[in-house]
Amino acid sequence: MSSPVLEIARSLLSQPTAPFFEEAVRSEIGRWLARMPHVSVDYDNFGNLIALYQRGTAIPRFAFAAHMDHPGFVKEPGANKPALFLGGVPEVYRAKNPPTQDFGNFAMWDLPAFELKEGRIFSRACDDLIGCAAIVAMFEELERTGAEASVYGLFTRAEEVGFVGAMQLAAERRLPQSVTVISLETSSERGGACKMGAGVIVRVGDRTSIFDSATTALFVRWATEAGIPFQRCLMSGGTCEATAYQLYGYRTAALCVALGNYHNCGPEERIECEFVALEDVEAMARLCIAAAKITELCDPHSALRIRLETEMAKFERFF
Repeated sequence: MSSPVLEIARSLLSQPTAPFFEEAVRSEIGRWLARMPHVSVDYDNFGNLIALYQRGTAIPRFAFAAHMDHPGFVKEPGANKPALFLGGVPEVYRAKNPPTQDFGNFAMWDLPAFELKEGRIFSRACDDLIGCAAIVAMFEELERTGAEASVYGLFTRAEEVGFVGAMQLAAERRLPQSVTVISLETSSERGGACKMGAGVIVRVGDRTSIFDSATTALFVRWATEAGIPFQRCLMSGGTCEATAYQLYGYRTAALCVALGNYHNCGPEERIECEFVALEDVEAMARLCIAAAKITELCDPHSALRIRLETEMAKFERFF
């Protein structure tokens, strides 16, 4: 898995992006998906990219979602240059006026687009192009192996300003209500609960919401059975798109990888590259693939219920 994931990540991270100006990333994703005969691509009215892998008669159970934007400076209508900053970066970092790179209608911090050092990917925008890369890697592996499966990939716009793309997509009901949306993210290491390099994180919830318990348990089971390194954590440092879809009645769960220098906020109030562990990204892609191949969902709590009922029966004489 390492070579395909790394190649995809390199190509996506090399594309510039900012809220409402995700065209380069979206085009690169489209270029990858165009190679895959069993992946169809559609766009909603807001410009979110909706992809569906369909081979055989399987019914889609999951939609893996990631956003294509990253905090940056954008040009307002009538302005001469990108001057409005969109995204969650504290003023104390921006006040130092770190150098930027101009891309016409928007600008990003002047940082390397992609570097691989000692097993870690460094980039001006890991969040959330790494999640996008994991979805593309999932589609590529399903296509390569001829898997009989059906699964969505959602690539959304303008997440950094309040989940605008995800909310537009959810409000339009472009997905069947029976589909469970799995948010893929990079999430800041906080509190020491989960560690970079220790595997994909099955995210129980975020700062705002708790996600579907049964789906979370299934992903833990599939990771265990497939020998995929994983961690199970709340990751309450921020709010992810799973919460947005949940607000519109969709069942949701989430996966993420630990992120360093969240939103480019490095030590001593310096703007620096974000970074993730390549092995964590590979694990996230592997778990997406494993879930996409599942043909029937079981009750993840049945074994626990049976065990507890068996134990309870030992004490019926006291009832």
